[in-house]
Amino acid sequence: MVHQKINLDRLSPEEALITPTYASRALTSAVPKYEIPEGEMPPAVAYNLIRDELALDGNSRLNLATFVTTWMEPEAKQLMAETFDKNMIDKDEYPQTAEIELRCVNMIARLWNAPESEAATGCSTIGSSEAAMLGGMALKWQWRKRRQKEGKPTDKPNLVMGINVQVCWEKFSRYWEVEPRFVPMEGSRFHLNATEAIKLIDENTIGVIAIMGSTFDGSYEPVQEINDALEKLNRETGWQVPLHVDGASGGFIAPFLDPDLVWDFRLKWVKSINASGHKYGLVYPGVGWIIWRDRQELPEELIFHCNYLGGDLPNFALNFSRPGNQVVAQYYNFLRLGKEGYRQIHQACRDTALYLSGEIAKMGPFELITDGSTIPVFAWKLKETISDQSNYSLFDLADKLRERGWLVPAYTMPKNRQDLTVQRVVIKEGFSRDMAALLLRDIHSAIAFFQSQSNYQSKLSGSHFHH
Repeated sequence: MVHQKINLDRLSPEEALITPTYASRALTSAVPKYEIPEGEMPPAVAYNLIRDELALDGNSRLNLATFVTTWMEPEAKQLMAETFDKNMIDKDEYPQTAEIELRCVNMIARLWNAPESEAATGCSTIGSSEAAMLGGMALKWQWRKRRQKEGKPTDKPNLVMGINVQVCWEKFSRYWEVEPRFVPMEGSRFHLNATEAIKLIDENTIGVIAIMGSTFDGSYEPVQEINDALEKLNRETGWQVPLHVDGASGGFIAPFLDPDLVWDFRLKWVKSINASGHKYGLVYPGVGWIIWRDRQELPEELIFHCNYLGGDLPNFALNFSRPGNQVVAQYYNFLRLGKEGYRQIHQACRDTALYLSGEIAKMGPFELITDGSTIPVFAWKLKETISDQSNYSLFDLADKLRERGWLVPAYTMPKNRQDLTVQRVVIKEGFSRDMAALLLRDIHSAIAFFQSQSNYQSKLSGSHFHH
């Protein structure tokens, strides 16, 4: 979001000042909203001022739009509070925090079946978006080195992916001047497949992006199928087009719930994987992870060395200073839960998603796009036989549910299915079967309301969700 400077001259006193009801107990004047106050105030007053405003935010436990973790154990919260002040980049001053990051990288590399003969190569990041950027940069640098070695031009790199990718891949393409080649949706195919990917690849393709858990509908893209198609193409052409897996959500689901699904470093052309620790890694926002297949896949040109913090600090992240508490929280989860704990939590989420999607499908007006059997995320649409006759849209339903505190986004699919409006639910730890029953009750009530209002004017679009 781009923020604009507020013109204070145009604001009324009510708009420009905070005037709390208890101000007379500790304050003698109102507090400016858009300027730093001249004087101090007691810490309790500052706390109450801010807390009261934040009460206007939505309840994160009822936010079924977000993928990020909204609940952690008290012990994890305490560890995070105790390590807010540790700078993750300062590995010489905080060697044990650096050691914990190294342990996490090794744990995740093994979770994703990186070759045992190779040293685990990766790092923590600020969310999965930074991790994706690093993966994309490595793809471009490796492609460029291959082209230079062959004496060929390097001015037209492209990246092949489905139109359903997260916006970070569009940002990467723009920032690093790579042509994005999007495979559009067609009919009931809502993500990338091997056939469509191969059509867009040429000698300037730096890589293909496959998603384990599309944000639009929760589906896994067929990574093994794409890998096998790349193996055939690379063998026939002599190219070395690699595969990067965006496992932002599925990277911490598939290893525990779908261990026989081959999508990770067991596949030859999967060179790097990113994931969000703050999604199904079960950590508060925002921590991400990028892991490369081996040390050779991370170009030396992307590694920077500095010593002004003490010691040699190799760094290949885009960000520099950031709190170490997110990495500590990730390590807490790995130790606390183990593989079985992760499996139980994610299975409970999947079971709740399957229950909820099944009940929504029984309601009558809706048809499922997905059912939550991959990552615990599913989407539905209005049945075509109903949407033409209905006096409400899914945008109306989203707004009606918001009145009850639920955030259940409605949105249109991207090119070439912009005609399709869907609604989506993300099930996370902390969303119980009882809460699912309450949501179902409120959906039934909303439908009954629309059906009782023969003159209700439907909304054809919404503004509260953006992909």
